[in-house]
Amino acid sequence: MRKPQYLWFVFAICLLLTFVLALSCGRYPVSFSAVWHILYDTIFGNEMMGNYSRTEQNVVLNVRLPRVLIAGTAGAGLAVAGAALQGIFRNPLVGPQIIGVSSGAALGGALAILLFSSLLITISLAFIGGLLAIVLVFLLGLNRQGSQLLMLILAGVIINAFFAALISLITYFADPNNTLQTIVFWLMGSFASASYLKLNIVFPVVLVCVLVIFALRFRINVLSLGEENAQALGMKINRTRWAVLLSVTLITSATVAVSGTIGWVGLIVPHIARLMVGHDHRILLPASAVIGGIYMVAVDTFARSMTNAEIPLSVITALIGAPIFALLIHTLNKKVADL
Repeated sequence: MRKPQYLWFVFAICLLLTFVLALSCGRYPVSFSAVWHILYDTIFGNEMMGNYSRTEQNVVLNVRLPRVLIAGTAGAGLAVAGAALQGIFRNPLVGPQIIGVSSGAALGGALAILLFSSLLITISLAFIGGLLAIVLVFLLGLNRQGSQLLMLILAGVIINAFFAALISLITYFADPNNTLQTIVFWLMGSFASASYLKLNIVFPVVLVCVLVIFALRFRINVLSLGEENAQALGMKINRTRWAVLLSVTLITSATVAVSGTIGWVGLIVPHIARLMVGHDHRILLPASAVIGGIYMVAVDTFARSMTNAEIPLSVITALIGAPIFALLIHTLNKKVADL
């Protein structure tokens, strides 16, 4: 283990700096001093004791704060989901996007936008779509001898392609003057429509599911060592696996419902955390949550600050994630060749 006591201090400082920087940066800049005073006065109930304007207060509290909190929640949830999936399947290439959960949730969300206008319905259909995807992938990736890692990836590719075709069909039938633009922008990923209402929906869902995964951290550790070891210890493998899968599906569905499809976070962040704290899921899961939150807030801040038109999150995460994923595959192939 890589001295986590020092890393937690570094994580806390990075999280705090990223949080303040995100509240400060944007097309309407707010000074660090103003941000600190606004937050202090809001927390302790003071009435504009600091040197800042009403406009700055409104921008920080009503525009940026809910967005930053949702981005941090989504990043932490997706990172924990990815780390848990990689643990129970013993596969470093597994993530919510790779095995089809994200595409299934996106299909359900796109269908909800096409037919309804309720956020709760969007979350519900996103969850159903994500659950359907994971069930199909799990069935395709299993045989009588157990889970086949290569088959799992191939099954995810198949499900992703199939659901992508269905999403394209939905966009084809959508109203080009209204619904189509909403669906396309939503699928590209953005926290532009963040609000406290959405935060109140996504945060409890992600929090409960992350706590469930944390509670299973010892079982995930055992599963990551192999099914034979888990069976020898009398662990109910399928029950643990399905508890993790349902939690991951809920996390992914909730984040997709409020922000659209955001890829690569659940795949890349766990590897970064693993390099820092090792493979023990008792440390890896909380580290992934913190790093995922920092990463997502930083990416969102970059997306909304660099140009006049907001850059879709999926574009930035893909530009960062794809090269890292390619490097990971190259490293794994090299290890196999050296055996």
